[in-house]
Amino acid sequence: MFDIYYLILVVPTLLLSLWAQFKVKSTFAKYSKIQSARGITGTDAAAILLRSNNISNVKVEAVKGSLTDHYSPSDRKLRLSEPVYGSASISAIGVAAHEAGHAIQHATRWAPLVMRSTLVPVANIGSSFGPWLAIAGLILSFPILITIGIFLFSGSVLFYLVTLPVEFNASNRAIAILRENNILDETELKGVKKVLDAAALTYIASALTAIASLLRLILLSRRRR
Repeated sequence: MFDIYYLILVVPTLLLSLWAQFKVKSTFAKYSKIQSARGITGTDAAAILLRSNNISNVKVEAVKGSLTDHYSPSDRKLRLSEPVYGSASISAIGVAAHEAGHAIQHATRWAPLVMRSTLVPVANIGSSFGPWLAIAGLILSFPILITIGIFLFSGSVLFYLVTLPVEFNASNRAIAILRENNILDETELKGVKKVLDAAALTYIASALTAIASLLRLILLSRRRR
């Protein structure tokens, strides 16, 4: 019973996640070999985007690793990975601009980002305990435990769903500002879009995996009853 739902619902989304990870790495690697005509680095691009939105309290700094780029709202730091920080490649500019997009969202208190930040503790608890409580309830034939587990995991699924518009918007902001400031030409922007689209696919795959996992738990609980 467990394997049937897992194989039908969850496994396909896990395979999509693996393909998405491969896609983002290969696309990033491809456009890392193409340098921008103006020689602007990822750090430069992030600084331009922040400055164009009158954001002066965000520090751009390097962080170890590859594809470890992120914006930290708690300490207002935009951290760029080693292949992005000092590189003038299309990939570097795209990733740096995307993370700057998150900083802009934070500065303007964009509602979906605020909601996602609020859901972080809920998502952590839900993903860590929800599925296990639901499965324990199924094994022990304890309906209330199943309900609690599904309810907790639903909070985690909601986090993944809210993440999608946050990520899409950050990429859209990045491309729009790169175009407005003539940082890249249209051919280079197409490369940036491919890099960011590949990255977006990983978030879509994660959301689908979460939804499939939740649906699996619901179907198992209904079949058990």
